[in-house]
Amino acid sequence: MEETRLQTFVLLVDNEPGILSQIARLFNRKGYNIENMSAGPTNSVDTTRITIQINTDNEHAELLSNQLRKIFPVHSVKIINPENSVQRELAFFKVKASNSEKRNEIIQIANIFRANIVDVSVEALTLAVIGEGNKTHAFEKILNEYEVIEIVRTGVIAIERGYQTIYDQTKEKGEFDYGKNVL
Repeated sequence: MEETRLQTFVLLVDNEPGILSQIARLFNRKGYNIENMSAGPTNSVDTTRITIQINTDNEHAELLSNQLRKIFPVHSVKIINPENSVQRELAFFKVKASNSEKRNEIIQIANIFRANIVDVSVEALTLAVIGEGNKTHAFEKILNEYEVIEIVRTGVIAIERGYQTIYDQTKEKGEFDYGKNVL
């Protein structure tokens, strides 16, 4: 039996109400827990790019990919290979820093991880870190030595390396190319 791993799906969909819940319901019906999900605008106001991560094997990932393609507002679906992509996440950490000694220690840790200080108050520092999941986990583990008040994470976004894009395999392009080959 094939081993499960974290699979990253990237979708290009119509920017319309309900599409995100429709896609989430598909994963739910198939019994998958979405580990990460992020959605945002693209270079077109009519489309949204969604990145979803789940734990599954390659065979089931392909089956899910094919089912996602059947949803009418979905233009394109790609399973992104971690070796051929850039994947990042933004995380905010609010950490208690009640005195200057603690504040300085936290700032030194932030510098090591190339985190940015995005807010400072008398009692707390808010730090932003961008990176792969293992960087965020390591940063969190070290910050747990202090009092972490709150954590906010965006979920992973991913883009393929090189010239390939999500637009290479859209339904419209595939239908158009098919039409050219028939003539």
